[in-house]
Amino acid sequence: MIEIIRRAFINILCNKGRMLLTLFGIAVGAAAVIITVSIGNAGSTAIDNEIDGLGMGGLSVTITDPQAPLTDKQLSDIRQMPFVRSAMPLMFETTSIRFNDEFLPVYLWGVDQSAESTISLKIKNGRFFNAGDIASDSKVCLVDEKFADIHYGTKEITGREMIIHNGATTERYNIIGVIKTGSGLLQNVMGSVIPDFIYIPYSTMQKNLSSENFTQIVVRTVDENYSKESSVLSDRLSRETGWKDAYAVSDLSRQKDSLNNIVSIFSLVLSAVGAISLIVAGINIMNVMLVAVKERTREIGIKKSIGASPGVIIAEFLCESVIISLAGGTGGILISLLCLNAGALFLGLTISADYTIMLLMLAFSVVTGTIFGLYPAVKAASLKPVDALRYY
Repeated sequence: MIEIIRRAFINILCNKGRMLLTLFGIAVGAAAVIITVSIGNAGSTAIDNEIDGLGMGGLSVTITDPQAPLTDKQLSDIRQMPFVRSAMPLMFETTSIRFNDEFLPVYLWGVDQSAESTISLKIKNGRFFNAGDIASDSKVCLVDEKFADIHYGTKEITGREMIIHNGATTERYNIIGVIKTGSGLLQNVMGSVIPDFIYIPYSTMQKNLSSENFTQIVVRTVDENYSKESSVLSDRLSRETGWKDAYAVSDLSRQKDSLNNIVSIFSLVLSAVGAISLIVAGINIMNVMLVAVKERTREIGIKKSIGASPGVIIAEFLCESVIISLAGGTGGILISLLCLNAGALFLGLTISADYTIMLLMLAFSVVTGTIFGLYPAVKAASLKPVDALRYY
C-alpha cells in the first residue's frame, strides 16, 4: 500500500500544472460551501442579537385607532401584569439635527431610564438617563459611538451641545452619553444607508410633539410564550380602556424568525451552487485521470505483463484521485478560514468557522474524487497487456 501511495504522489508531481488546476477547482467549491454556511450561521446569530438589542425579542403594543390612549396609565397597567418582566415607552420620529451648518438626517428615539436593560443600550462614555431627566423633560440626549467617531473624531463628547429638530421645536440638547446600540450589525453593514440614532427622554419628546400617546410600548415577558401572552395583553388593555380592537400586540420574535428563514434560504441556495462546483471539479478529476490513463497506457501494459493485478492498477489510480481531492478539500478549508477572518475584520462581526461543515466538505471532496476517479481506474485495469504495449 505504501508503494501505491508513493507511486501516486510521483505521478501527480509529474503533471503539476494540470493537477494544480484540478485541485484549485475542488478547493474553490469546498471553500464556497464552508464560507456560505459559516456566514449564514453568523448572520442568524447577528440578527438574533441585533433584534433582541433593539427591543424586538418580546412584544410590541401599538394602537390601531388614533383616538385610543397609549399613555402612562396603560404603561402602568402593563407593568403590573404577572407575566411582564419589564415594559418601556418608546417614541419615534424621523427628523434632523443641525451640525456645522448642515442638516443631518437622524432617527430620534424617546425612551426612559429602563432602556438600558430593555433594549440593550450600552453606555460607552458618560451616563444614562435617570428618573430626574424623565420627570423634568430635560433637554439631554445620547448619541451612538458611530456618530461620535464620524462627526467629532472622538467618543469623548459628553458635555457638548447638539441642535435637534423635534416636532415644532428646534432646541439645544446637552450630550450626556455615548452608547453602543445592540450588536452594531446595522451600523456596520448599512452605516451609509441607515441614519444615526439619537436618544432623548420620552417625556421631552411628548412635550415637543404635544402628544401624550407613545408610539409603542415594548414589553419583555418572564418567558417566551408570546402567542398566549399577546392575547392576554390585548384583552386586558381593551377591558381597562373600554376601546375594543384598538390595540395591536405584535410578537416581534416572529420578525426575527422570518429574517432567519431568509438567511437560511439564501445560504442553502449558495451552498447548492458550491456543491455543484464541487461536482464539476469531480468531473474534471475524471477527465484528468482519463488523460492519465491514455498517457500511461504503455506503463500500464508493462505493469500487467510483469504480474500487476487489476486491483493494484485500480488502487493506484484511485489513490491519485483521493490525494487530489483530499488536497483540494484541505485547500478549501484554508481558503475559507482566510476569507472568514478577513470578512470578520471588514464587517466588524464575529464569524466562527463551522468545523462540522469543514469535515463534511473534506469527506464530500474525497467521496467525489473517489466516485469520479473510479471509471478511469477501472478502464486502466481493463486494458489488455498486449494492446497496451502496442500503444505509442
